[in-house]
Amino acid sequence: MNIGKRRHNLAHVRLASTIFWGLIALLGAAAFGVLALLRGETINAAWLLTAAVCTYAIGYRFYSRFLANKVFGLDARRATPAERFNNGHDFVPTNRWVLFGHHFAAIAGAGPLVGPVLAAQFGFLPGTLWLVIGVVLGGAVQDFTILFCSLRRDGKSLGQMAKEEVSRVTGATAMVAVLAIMIILLAVLALIVVNALRASPWGLFTIACTIPIALLMGWWMKRWRPGRVGEASIVGALLLLVALVAGGRVGAHPGLAAAFTQSGISLTWMMIAYGFIASVLPVWMLLCPRDYLSTFLKITTVVVLGVAILVILPPLRMPALTPFATAGEGPVFAGKLFPFAFITIACGAISGFHALVASGTTPKMIARESDARLIGYGGMIMESFVGVMAMIAACTLDPGVYFAMNTTPAALAGASQVLQQAGFVVTPEYMQALAQQMGEASLIARTGGAPSLAVGMAHIFSSFTTALGGKTLSALWYHFAIMFEALFILTTIDTGTRVGRFMLQEIVGHVWPRFGQTSWLPSVVMASGAVCGAWGYFLYQGVVDPLGGINSLWPLFGISNQLLAAVALCVATTILIKMGRQRYIWVTLVPLAWLITVTMTAGWQKVFSTDPKLGFLSHAATLAGSAAPEAARLIFNDRLNAIVALFFMAVVTMLVATSVREWWLVLSRRKPAMVHEAPFLPSVVS
Repeated sequence: MNIGKRRHNLAHVRLASTIFWGLIALLGAAAFGVLALLRGETINAAWLLTAAVCTYAIGYRFYSRFLANKVFGLDARRATPAERFNNGHDFVPTNRWVLFGHHFAAIAGAGPLVGPVLAAQFGFLPGTLWLVIGVVLGGAVQDFTILFCSLRRDGKSLGQMAKEEVSRVTGATAMVAVLAIMIILLAVLALIVVNALRASPWGLFTIACTIPIALLMGWWMKRWRPGRVGEASIVGALLLLVALVAGGRVGAHPGLAAAFTQSGISLTWMMIAYGFIASVLPVWMLLCPRDYLSTFLKITTVVVLGVAILVILPPLRMPALTPFATAGEGPVFAGKLFPFAFITIACGAISGFHALVASGTTPKMIARESDARLIGYGGMIMESFVGVMAMIAACTLDPGVYFAMNTTPAALAGASQVLQQAGFVVTPEYMQALAQQMGEASLIARTGGAPSLAVGMAHIFSSFTTALGGKTLSALWYHFAIMFEALFILTTIDTGTRVGRFMLQEIVGHVWPRFGQTSWLPSVVMASGAVCGAWGYFLYQGVVDPLGGINSLWPLFGISNQLLAAVALCVATTILIKMGRQRYIWVTLVPLAWLITVTMTAGWQKVFSTDPKLGFLSHAATLAGSAAPEAARLIFNDRLNAIVALFFMAVVTMLVATSVREWWLVLSRRKPAMVHEAPFLPSVVS
């Protein structure tokens, strides 16, 4: 009787679950239908939000479970590297929600905020489809797969796994290339933070406060009240709110505001010092609790933004497709929708940088192997949601305002005819009134995406507070958004520096084995100093010279990031084949094939295009013989970009060719499938 009753109840649960997920699927399909089919009518932003959330829910519920159970075979009974090598410094078993916060904060940098805003010049539809579909089938798969592979290999880095699983020569070359890409990525992210904080005493004060708050939380959870994550979270969240409110007071106080208004050079040295300290200190003391604390602000802000969109129902003022999608003469950046929309939107859909975090700090901190699904796949889904919020914020702006903010005066004049024909025009008087509303001197030509995202967020939050019976507070929301963006980006610097330290230790460790021991203090200090010095040099040169340093390498940011993702998926496919999971390799081969097509096309066009606005070499040719004082520097920068891009493309081509050969040898049984997994040891974690 009891068995029959249980079966009957189980059948009811399954039926209810089927109906529920069927309704979610239908709702998501209806939302996509509205976005794709309606033309010439105003579309509500809530449809875009609904389509994304429904897709995320189905992707996590079904696809990530398929990956965890069928493709990877996650085993909670298997001891993780954090448990086996627990040293209290780098290998530290960590509560999965705390680690989720750390991992999300580490991967969620400038990409999901700035990339979608810039790509909005093509319209809201292409970027949204790439953000939502790309993450479910590509980005979250890459993060989850690399995290799993590193977990099974003692937390080894992506470069080390490439060396062991693909080829020693190719792997060693890839390790050097990956470290070089890492230096560029860190310098780019650091420059964005410096530019955002240079005029924001409120932001600098609040972000500075997160450091002592994080130290307090770290000691609370590790030493004073071990395991009391809830207590530390409440204390940290309350202190963070105090810091946020106090930051506004600091920004309004003449004396304090002056003290926290620092020059670009001062902020550069602060960034380098912070990156070094965060890389050297034990991970539980500063890095993990600070990123966990940052996640409170990040996720809360994004969720409230989503709720505000559902309450005020703002219209999408940007059309689904703009004339620049096919013309390739966009005023924000040159290039057609394919391939440059998929290069510009990186971190919100798929990002190679994530593979470095997923094979860097995170696998050394997972307490149970089964936690990898939430952290790897779920963390990336959350980042894509941030990207969708950024797309909505940009596309709810008047298109004339969007292009005026994200375009230089020269580019705006060059595209004036197309903008006028499309109706994307705004008056100088309106832009001046908008700047006064946001508490800024001017909003014209504020390129880079961050200011226009802040204006979009300020509009949504202001309408939300007004709908709830409060004040508009546009200037307050604008500066809050600027601080929010800076905090988003800064949390990738500390983890990225630590990951770079691990990579450098592994590379030098092949020559000096003692240096390769990640917890040996002299090695930690020397490697951290070298990594900080490398990205710090490019950052410093970029701050003092608008034509030098990281400014000269900026155009390579998107391409190098996506090439790194192709490297990660090559390694992941090789490991799946060697594990005997050949029938599942489509999960990594499909996004790999797409990424190679996109990145190689973009790289080729950036190097060899005859359009001076697009091609490095053609732009250098137009400057030959110029008497302008900066001509020689610009020519050098263009040629440097071309050489570096070709080097990265050559490394990826070599890795793909070597990987395909390895796949063929293993699948044809001409070579034994040697898996470099650590042996199974049972977990003793309760």
